[in-house]
Amino acid sequence: MAPTVSVIICAYTELRWTHLRDCVESVRRQTLSAHEIILVIDHNERLLARARAQFGDARVIPNQQRQGLSGSRNTGIAAASGELVAFLDDDGVIIPRWLELLCACLEDPSVLGAGGAITPLWEGQQPGWFPEEFFWTVGCTYKGQPGERQAVRNLWGAICLRRAIFETVGGYSVGVGRVGVKPLGDEDTEFCIRAGMRWPQARWMYEPAAVMAHWVPENRARWKYFCSRCYHEGISKSVISRLVGRDRGLAEERHYTLFLLPRAVARGLIGPLRGDFSGPLRAGAIVIGLWLTVLGYVVGSFTASPVAPATAPGDNQIPSAPLAARHAQPDAFE
Repeated sequence: MAPTVSVIICAYTELRWTHLRDCVESVRRQTLSAHEIILVIDHNERLLARARAQFGDARVIPNQQRQGLSGSRNTGIAAASGELVAFLDDDGVIIPRWLELLCACLEDPSVLGAGGAITPLWEGQQPGWFPEEFFWTVGCTYKGQPGERQAVRNLWGAICLRRAIFETVGGYSVGVGRVGVKPLGDEDTEFCIRAGMRWPQARWMYEPAAVMAHWVPENRARWKYFCSRCYHEGISKSVISRLVGRDRGLAEERHYTLFLLPRAVARGLIGPLRGDFSGPLRAGAIVIGLWLTVLGYVVGSFTASPVAPATAPGDNQIPSAPLAARHAQPDAFE
């Protein structure tokens, strides 16, 4: 029997209304039907009323926690009744087999959650200077990620998790992650590392065939946003390092910085020899982006407010089977 899946979509602005409708429609077209669609509106009464009028087959609820993606997800988790919970961006569209593919990964009882690839859907054209290794700045899968299904340190973005996890380790830390247009991130990274500390033998699975197309507006393909996102990523990493320890918080980032990026810079610099005249621009963007990320990390280490992770009591047994449905209060994960 297929598991029941609660699909949670978090939204905060009417500017994405068309994309939100496309996102909900892509959930309706899944080969594995969702048990329920929960649309969490982040402190926007006008959008809340509009969504309730438009999406009659979905549960539309307000974020009951602190403003931001983490609080919105926690509100959705508390309202969910499915054995699994899946999270989507309000400006993303998933392929019809997205739920089916991720649920197949979770047939393995040692897998806590699974996530797929996220491809950019540019409003205009991808700038020639924009390196694929920095696609994470626009919420997409960056070059260097696995090309086939395999275990990873953490998931991010469009993911599907066992709901029972949250009963044990708590929800997303509300001091981590994006708030409105402020380009912070890494709420998924912190949560996955925290859960992995509880269950070291468990795994997170990346399935690149489960694709979500993610809308990238023109203002996020500009140099100003790129620089801001890199800087704020460094701040986010500094917060995570304090929460889970520097070794855990930066293990994957060291490989990315020491091996992936130098090779990308080298390819960019020799690009003109192969007719790729934008190569040096991408190489320069990588160097500046990395420098800004490091700067953000250093600044965040001294200035960012300490954040306590959301926790809940529990044992060390991997929650391979769902706990009984329990509707916690919206603030249960604070």
